[in-house]
Amino acid sequence: MPFQIIKVRFIYGLFALACALLSTSICLASQGTEQSLQTDKQNLKIIALAPHIVELLFDIGAGKQIIATGSYADYPEQAKTLPRVGDHSRLQIEKILKLKADIVIAWRSGNPLEDLARLEQFGIPVIYSDPKQLEDVAKELLMFGEVTGRQTLARLRADTFVMGLKKLREQYANQIPISVFFEIWSAPLQTIAGNAWPQQHLNICGAQNIFADLSNDYPSVSLEQVISKMPQVIIQPKANKQLASRLYDWQKFDFLPAVKNDFVFRPDADRLYRMTTRVLDEVQVICEQIQLARRYYQQQQS
Repeated sequence: MPFQIIKVRFIYGLFALACALLSTSICLASQGTEQSLQTDKQNLKIIALAPHIVELLFDIGAGKQIIATGSYADYPEQAKTLPRVGDHSRLQIEKILKLKADIVIAWRSGNPLEDLARLEQFGIPVIYSDPKQLEDVAKELLMFGEVTGRQTLARLRADTFVMGLKKLREQYANQIPISVFFEIWSAPLQTIAGNAWPQQHLNICGAQNIFADLSNDYPSVSLEQVISKMPQVIIQPKANKQLASRLYDWQKFDFLPAVKNDFVFRPDADRLYRMTTRVLDEVQVICEQIQLARRYYQQQQS
């Protein structure tokens, strides 16, 4: 956290104590100091180093504070115009230093930690984002609201997200399991398991991941393994800029229930994989698609 904010917070704490013990005039001064702190926060220059960080900052009205970002930030539309200062493998340290940011908000799991440590050595405060569970999206909103002095809107966005998540879970609770293969990558064939972010999406939809018992969160599997499981649904998330040819061609395996019955779905990967408020919209989409398949198989069995 920048030194000036720490200093202001300390001063405000003294004023608040004096307000309680002494007089109304001191209380008014304390309120003025609090407002000054909020103004300082709302004027911080931020480098946001991951797409989900950028999107969440825009969600709470702090997008105009972002002065640079990483290579893949493309939502909302304004994010496309921001200067780029690196990606998941390397940060452009010199460029970042020249921008004179007040803080850097980084993704602990998606940015190079050595480069972030160098930035801290140069005196740039680094705040880490590290969402693991869907509920963490709300926590991130609240954290960013505190950092940028936009607590009110952040609380509103967080509460809306939590309520939406609760509603979605209740909607698809206690569903009959349906077997799903979730394709992360086609060559080599890669899927999800364990604590992978998309595994939570399948859990909400009442879907049974055919590789849920593997120890690695994002394991590689063979074609033979997938075929042996005969999945009823195949999910192939696709990013907007991703070519369909980069996805595995399952149509040549028309004996698989998912292929035979046209239950190969391609949700929006950008919405599904990013830890933002939009993830719920796409989880709703895949739950509806899985529900469609579930009803079909139930009718076939009756």
